[in-house]
Amino acid sequence: MLQISDSHLGGRPGETLLGLDTDESLQDVLQRLRQREQHADYVVATGDISSNGQMAAYERFLRSMESGYGRPLAWLAGNHDRDQSMCTFPRERVARELVELDHWQLILLNSSLPGHEHGLIGDQELQRLEQQLQGCDKHALVFVHHQPVLVGSRWIDQYVIRNAGALLGLLSRYPHVRALCWGHVHQDFSSRWGHFGLYSAPSTCIQFKPRCDDFALDTAMPGYRWFDLHANGELQTGVERTAEKSYAIDFASGGY
Repeated sequence: MLQISDSHLGGRPGETLLGLDTDESLQDVLQRLRQREQHADYVVATGDISSNGQMAAYERFLRSMESGYGRPLAWLAGNHDRDQSMCTFPRERVARELVELDHWQLILLNSSLPGHEHGLIGDQELQRLEQQLQGCDKHALVFVHHQPVLVGSRWIDQYVIRNAGALLGLLSRYPHVRALCWGHVHQDFSSRWGHFGLYSAPSTCIQFKPRCDDFALDTAMPGYRWFDLHANGELQTGVERTAEKSYAIDFASGGY
């Protein structure tokens, strides 16, 4: 399966984020998927699909995924999204909250908090997570938008999930949890927490430079994270990026 994140599409085609045409970079990622990931079974999009929560952006994203790659898709909301708008799309077209595979369950949580940049997992979401883990002993991957741990960049680590301790503590009680995965940080990060892995995915548009106290963009190309999931619970994962290309990115920007 594959994880993509933070596409930041505008309401109209060709809108840019810090100089980068986010539709163009998404298409470049989809081209890479067609080249490298012909055998993938599922795609999870971990938030910030849109830059401003416009319905036109969500519709265009879904059309791009359907025509450009054609794999089953699930999504969750990021801090730039409008969750209520995303919930209006039929589940036959894009899944939410849970995906059941033969030996695995993919659990999607909403960490977005309207009007705020930081993340928070609500009590109902934590209850839903625990009920799902109690009721199914399949190997589990859990997806959120915001990072649950510090990634080493002070400016974005201020937007960590505020009650991450509750989330990590809950997951630690269930040995069939294999990984917790997120977007938001626009960079590759991997670590471990007890018996499960911690992984972020790069953005399909601009990349944030790792280990920076202040906002800074990276020259790394847009990308995605791949997972090979085995019936016995083992997994392999890594990050793949698009081919080198010159985008019109404002690397001198101090934020967005």
